Amino acid sequence: MLMRSEPFTEVQRLAQQLFGGPATGTWSQPAAMPADAYRNGDEFVIVFDLPGVDQDAIDISVERNVLTVRAERRPIDLGEQAQVTLSERPLGVFSRQMFLGDTLDTGAIQATYHNGVLALRIPITEKAKPRKITVDGVSAPESKVLNG
Repeated sequence: MLMRSEPFTEVQRLAQQLFGGPATGTWSQPAAMPADAYRNGDEFVIVFDLPGVDQDAIDISVERNVLTVRAERRPIDLGEQAQVTLSERPLGVFSRQMFLGDTLDTGAIQATYHNGVLALRIPITEKAKPRKITVDGVSAPESKVLNG
């Protein structure tokens, strides 16, 4: 159903934790967003954590079975008198690409965003759904041909 396309994402996250690098694109690439993916009946669901991201700052596209989700966490307006004493929340562009299998109907993706969680629901195509195959019996004359 889904193939990971970012083999260095975990290495990048570990390096950011160890060395305190910015989560907004260490090594000149957008930071990845955490995701879960699972099958739920006749649909495939992918959920992304995007806390603090406005809905209008999310861009989702699919091209040749490659799903791309980009989001931007923008700084809040603190006013002219504000003095920042601590700044740990990453800002900037976050991006994630995933290869989707041919068994998913990418033309019917539904996206919802609630409480900083983006959920994509992708229907599974009819050809990928389990189906029952009947076994026909062999009549007596045909069985002689097969056995004889």
